[in-house]
Amino acid sequence: SNKSPWVCLTCSSVHCGRYVNGHAKKHYEDAQIPMTNHKKTEKQEKVQHTVCMDCSSYSTYCYRCDDFVVNDTKLGLVQKVREHLQNLENSAFTSDRHRKRKLLENSSLNSKLLKVNGSTTALCATGLRNLGNTCFMNAILQSLSNIQQFCCYFKELPAVELRNGKTAGRRTYHTRSQGDNNVSLVEEFRKTLCALWQGSQTAFSPESLFYVVWKIMPNFRGYQQQDAHEFMRYLLDHLHLELQGGFNGVSRSVILQENSSLSASNKCCINGASTVVTAIFGGILQNEVNCLICGTESRKFDPFLDLSLDIPSQFRNKRSKNQENGPMCTLRDCLRSFTDLEELDETELYMCHKCKKKQKSTKKFWIQKLPKVLCLHLKRFHWTAYLRNKVDTYVEFPLRGLDMKCYLLEPENSGPESCLYDLAAVVVHHGSGVGSGHYTAYAAHEGRWFHFNDSTVTLTDEETVVKAKAYILFYVERQAKSGSDKL
Repeated sequence: SNKSPWVCLTCSSVHCGRYVNGHAKKHYEDAQIPMTNHKKTEKQEKVQHTVCMDCSSYSTYCYRCDDFVVNDTKLGLVQKVREHLQNLENSAFTSDRHRKRKLLENSSLNSKLLKVNGSTTALCATGLRNLGNTCFMNAILQSLSNIQQFCCYFKELPAVELRNGKTAGRRTYHTRSQGDNNVSLVEEFRKTLCALWQGSQTAFSPESLFYVVWKIMPNFRGYQQQDAHEFMRYLLDHLHLELQGGFNGVSRSVILQENSSLSASNKCCINGASTVVTAIFGGILQNEVNCLICGTESRKFDPFLDLSLDIPSQFRNKRSKNQENGPMCTLRDCLRSFTDLEELDETELYMCHKCKKKQKSTKKFWIQKLPKVLCLHLKRFHWTAYLRNKVDTYVEFPLRGLDMKCYLLEPENSGPESCLYDLAAVVVHHGSGVGSGHYTAYAAHEGRWFHFNDSTVTLTDEETVVKAKAYILFYVERQAKSGSDKL
């Protein structure tokens, strides 16, 4: 099973997936029945704490507390279970790891062999366990982990110990009683990125990161499906805010300033001081609004971390790449629709300062500054009268040489290579609705493309990637010259 194995500490039964099989929860519910009509004694209260343990991460979950817990019995029984599981794991997998390592060293790294092996060790890529409809988070995390400049910054940060005193087991666990002061999104994000691409043969469980997400982003509490783009924006915004303030009195900006590739000239400030988030993803839009009555022009500069692009209405019925009912929708069509001059409708009348009232007007966007990583979000979900529908149109996008020069405010000031972008990752939504379906991601790593589907990581090819119905596209600014075709 791809789901994490959980051992019930009431009867030692092992099942896969705490969120799928409610075995230990049944023990807890059964314990409630005899005591419904009797006064609960202190001894009975203790019996009610029904717990189970993740055999992979050794974290312990209590159904009565409805939370992960760090406390132990007086005899340290939970810690003894952890040590026993760790000994079993070490003895069981040592010989297997040596065998797989030898097989990898003796194999030629061609795509056919990697597909046949099919193991995450051979691929050197690590999947992320689904904690119950958390594919939206996994797809974003895998995409960000393959944006090298962004990922390397976090992996090089010094570790921050979130808890004082002795830590039970090999990891840090959180409880509600610790309070918000001991929660660090940056630290858990760093740990997750470090766990990926280390060649581990088992998938990594991002439950510590998910716990912090629940703490600081109430919108994402629960196990229902969420919007991957919305999660990405919240994640980047909160990383940006936390990096500005530093953690435990140590400012992260010092590390940013020491990195010459992220110099002050390359930063784009959003909500205060610059961070690696704005240095990598930050760009600036110029928003021009013209009053159609008096001709007064208003200009405003807006920083952005990503651009949300409409799929033009004339393409919305075209679902697949092979359909021949009219021209193919391309990424250029979506970018042109975003930057073209448009007349604002009656609900968006512009308050003209010269006319002193709301007037009909036109709006146009220019890009004043391009980011190092251009994140493009295709607006596939639209509200109708009662529900949110999905636009399932295929949008053609380039793998290399996306030329953004024609959308710049002052293209003459940019170099010949500075406006060219190459694709680094794609997030895809499978299904019909925003509250349902499934998210996966394609990403390029050291010249090869991988498909990330929660715990499963498979090698894929460029032909498969370009056929994907993209939801979020991550393009990285090209550094060196190459003979790639432009869009």
